[in-house]
Amino acid sequence: MRQTCCCSHRFGRRGRCAGSRTEVLLSGWNARRVVFGVMNLRTGNRLFLTRHKQRGEDFRAFLDLIHDHYRGWHVALLLDEDPSHTAQGSKSLAERMKMTLLWLPKRAPSLNPMDTLWGQGKDEISANKQYATIGEQVDRFLGFLSGLTDHEALHTAGVFSKRFWLRRTLSKSFCGPA
Repeated sequence: MRQTCCCSHRFGRRGRCAGSRTEVLLSGWNARRVVFGVMNLRTGNRLFLTRHKQRGEDFRAFLDLIHDHYRGWHVALLLDEDPSHTAQGSKSLAERMKMTLLWLPKRAPSLNPMDTLWGQGKDEISANKQYATIGEQVDRFLGFLSGLTDHEALHTAGVFSKRFWLRRTLSKSFCGPA
């Protein structure tokens, strides 16, 4: 797609561009990837899964990954109410896998420890940077998050804070082996 745009912020009479014009090539297609992530709030261990979309089937693939990794553990997931999370198929699969889904209040990302990690990764890897491909950006993003030690991940997520809202809840009986 070819798009001609004005490179100056000056405008002439009747909203016409008073600056020089240049040709900017636009693809018309925005590449997108979804990164699902989970962190064990006792150990800091993290799991990630990259998908092209965020539909129910994509989230269920992530539930399978979690189940395979934490087999024999009682898993409780803090989730927002994204449609992929609330889909009946996702809820049913989590129930069959004996996972507990804990729903965060609407518009409360500060309560989700993973959101702090996402923000840190976006600031470090994505802010004011452009990559040749979306794959390269995702690889660097995941490399940054995976490169944090477990202790650094827990610290960044705010788990060590005296004001962490789940501090009293984190106990061996809640997050330990089933």
